[in-house]
Amino acid sequence: QVRLVESGGGLVQPGGSLRLSCQASGIMFSLSAMGWWRQTPGNQRELVAAINNRGTPNYADSVKGRFTIDRDNIIDTVYLEMTNLKPEDTAVYYCNRDPLREEWWGQGTQVTVSA
Repeated sequence: QVRLVESGGGLVQPGGSLRLSCQASGIMFSLSAMGWWRQTPGNQRELVAAINNRGTPNYADSVKGRFTIDRDNIIDTVYLEMTNLKPEDTAVYYCNRDPLREEWWGQGTQVTVSA
């Protein structure tokens, strides 16, 4: 009954911005650390940002200074604000608990960075 629904992806030019949202249901969201992962074909998902239940974030080196993770515990939503996007950010982005639960993966949202 756990559901994680990602949204907000799309096609943007290099240097552009997107805000991804992940709405959670069926979990004790306010007690859970959450994260954003991304995946390209043939590769495992890599963690790009995480946030604990109090709102303390951490980031992969590849996105530091460009991405911001945030959460709203009132509406059980975690966000990923992405700025200064680069072509190498192109991927399907997923949210999950941190540490992740494999069975909780949703469909993700596609981010494509291209001129």
